[in-house]
This record gives sequence, structure tokens and C-alpha cells, in this order.
Amino acid sequence: QDSEPIWKNNLLALKGDKWKDMRATLSPSFTSSKMKLMFDLISSYAKAFVGYFEEHPDEVHSMQMKDVFGRFTNDIIATCAFGINCDSMRNPQNEFYLMGKDITSFTGFWANLRKVFTLLFPRLAKRLQITFFSKRATHFFATLIRENIASREQNGIIRPDMIHLLLEARKGKAREDSRFTVTEGVADRQEEKRKKEQLTDLDITAQALIFFLAGFDTVSSLMCFMAHELAVNADIQERLQLEVDDIMRQCEGNITYEALSKMEYMDMVVSETMRKWPSPVFSNRACTKSYTIEPEKEGEKAVKLNVNDPILIPIFAIHRDENNYENPTRFDPERFNRENKASVLPYQFIPFGVGPRSCIGNRFALMETKLVFFYLLSKFNLVVTEKTDVPLQLGKHAFQLKAKNGFWLALKARTR
Repeated sequence: QDSEPIWKNNLLALKGDKWKDMRATLSPSFTSSKMKLMFDLISSYAKAFVGYFEEHPDEVHSMQMKDVFGRFTNDIIATCAFGINCDSMRNPQNEFYLMGKDITSFTGFWANLRKVFTLLFPRLAKRLQITFFSKRATHFFATLIRENIASREQNGIIRPDMIHLLLEARKGKAREDSRFTVTEGVADRQEEKRKKEQLTDLDITAQALIFFLAGFDTVSSLMCFMAHELAVNADIQERLQLEVDDIMRQCEGNITYEALSKMEYMDMVVSETMRKWPSPVFSNRACTKSYTIEPEKEGEKAVKLNVNDPILIPIFAIHRDENNYENPTRFDPERFNRENKASVLPYQFIPFGVGPRSCIGNRFALMETKLVFFYLLSKFNLVVTEKTDVPLQLGKHAFQLKAKNGFWLALKARTR
């Protein structure tokens, strides 16, 4: 925080009462009713994304899905969090995408050295003017947000995106509308009632930037793992396509927020993907009061936790524990059907973390994931190629789950 002015203002970096106040301010912008406001915007992008492959059939025979889905999530963040239109498939070298790669890249010796140095020696980094993010990228995004806000306020522009919701929160106008509340696959949370913090332009920039960091790699990874599982489990893909086709007929080709939210098998497949391949392999917390974990087995020692002790919650290990899930390495969406979902204990399934500091953007991530697969599976089958790893091999040099040799798949146009 000491070495990065923008970083210290984002929700993930704040602590104590400052975090609670900011969370209370931002929470109304991430409710199901507010997600509904952005639905048509994201839906149009997902439809255009799939349309690109229909227009370029020569490019779908072998694709690195991490790059493909990365471009899609980049464009969604560009339009929803930064208020600009982007098409990274048709314009692969656009400035927003390149700057986004700079911000989210954790590869390269000097880039990693800079990031590690600022984390380990924040005060020294501040004195030496070494920042976690490159100054060029930080200036680009800060200027983008500042000019966007000024243009909207001067010209009375209203656009259904995250900047609009945050500006409404700044004015104290962000409210939950019960008319648009839809029950979703992931349980709704009750946010603590607290005073609302006054948002500055820097605060809005910081939230948009963390939206990029949290939503770019993790969501594109979720899409990659889901695509891989559907490609190697043709029966599951076929059943999901039947549901997609049924909803497509009911909506006459125009999917709605309510219809997407009620797609049970879609939710089952997404949930099972997040169980088997959780984007965050662990979640970190800080102890807020002294606590002792008593031994349960003979020979074990009590574990004493003090205030501010760091704690890592092993999400991947919990999701792959045979005591929690039978045959945990098997991809089985039936674990999350109506009957079985009730038997999954709350802390056995935590893809978005748990507790007050759980992921505030979970609804957004689920909505864009389900939308892109809705349109993709309506037009194409996901199939393996000679480059596809079966079974999938994981890389060993990353903090998140990565495919060792990439996510190589192909698209095959469906025949009607």
C-alpha cells in the first residue's frame, strides 16, 4: 500500500473500518438487480464474440483458449468497468488490451522483480519510486477513468456499466430493487449495514483496476477449464446444449437475465468446474481475535492463533478432499443437482471465498461465464485436438491453476 497510491484505495487492500465502509458503499452496485442493468451490454459482447468465429471458420481448427477467453474478458472489463468499447478479436493490438496485459502479467524477470520488491519492501520502494504496476499503465487507466467521469458528468451521459453504478453510489443513489432480485445458483449474501463512504475519482479508478486484476485472469481461467471439461466429456456438453437450445427457443433467440439465471444444468456445470478447478487455489485471511484450535486426534498439538496472524485457506485441497466429495478428480455436475446440492456443506464449496470478505463480484463473473457459453454452445461443439492434454497437466510455477501446455481446443460448427 505504501508504494502504490491507487492500490491502497481498492477494496482488497483496505482493512478495518475503512474496508467495511468501502464494502458497504460498493455492495449495492453488485446486487442481482444491478447485474441485470449490465446484462444486455454483456450479452451483446458475448454474441459478437461468438459471431467472430462464425465469420472466421479458418481460425477455429486449433485455438489457445486462454488467449481467446482472455480477449473476451478483457473486452467485458473494458466496457463494464472503464466505459469504453473494445473488440480484441477483430483488433488484437488495441491499446486497452496491451495495457491490460501489462497490468495482469506476472511473467518476465524484471516485472516480477518489481512486484516482489514492492511487496517485501514497500517503504523503500516508495522512496525509490518503484511501483507495483508500471507507471505507464497506471497513468493510462487513471486518465481513462478521469476523462470518462468528466465526460459523463458534463454531458449527462448515462451508460449501464460499472462506472455509472459507482457514480450513483457516490451520489448515494445506489439501491437494491427487489423487483429485479433473482435467485441464483450461488447464494445471495446479506451485507452489513454501515455508513456509506464518499467515493472519489481515485476510489473509482482503484475499484475499476482491481476489477481488472480480479476479473481478467480468474474468469478467463474458469472459462478455459469449463471448455476443456466439456470437450472431453461430450455427453455433458450435449446435455448442456439441449438446455441451451430449449432456452433459445423459449426466448426466441434473445436470452434474458431471468432465463439465464434459471438454467439449472448450466449452473451445475459451472459449479462443478469451480469445484474441480477453483481459480483461487487458496484464500488469505487475518485473525481478528485470539483463538485456539484444539487437537482432534491423539498426538496432535493445539494451534494458537493471535490477532493479525495470517491464515491461508486451501480452497483447492478442500474441493479435492475425498471426505467432502466422492471421487473428487472426476468431473460430475450431478454433485450440484437439486437433490445433491443440499448435502454440500457451506464450507465445502468456496470458489469465491467465504465470509464478509468473499468475492464481491461473484454474480458478475457467473453472468459473463454463463452468457459466453450460452452463445458458444448454441453455435459450436467444443472438441479436442492433437494438442489437447488429456488428462490436463497443471503447471508448477504459478500461484493459480495453469495448464502446463495451454488449453488447446477446436470449435466445430453444429449441424441443425
